[in-house]
Amino acid sequence: MIERFDGAPVGERRRWSDEFKAQAVAAALEPGVNVSALARRLGISPPQLFGWRKAFLKKQEADIMAGTPTPMPTPMVEIVVGEVTIRVGPDVSEAALRRILRAVRSP
Repeated sequence: MIERFDGAPVGERRRWSDEFKAQAVAAALEPGVNVSALARRLGISPPQLFGWRKAFLKKQEADIMAGTPTPMPTPMVEIVVGEVTIRVGPDVSEAALRRILRAVRSP
């Protein structure tokens, strides 16, 4: 079963947190990523993710022209262990990641 990023909506009216959008855009900007497949895996429509990505790139370009570069969204690494999906950022230490993996693998 595919899980969503934290901040994904559950109700009828779908609204996404800025953190969810940033994580989705960061994942969509990774080299070789199939954006449509990523969108479906996240439970959003591909045009929605393409729109977020386009808006981010347009804002980044405008900020560069204005001399205030937009920071890139933090990339996330996704690890699937059985039916559990773990998403971590670059700030997670190796020791912390090992503890998380041990916890997920233990019965």
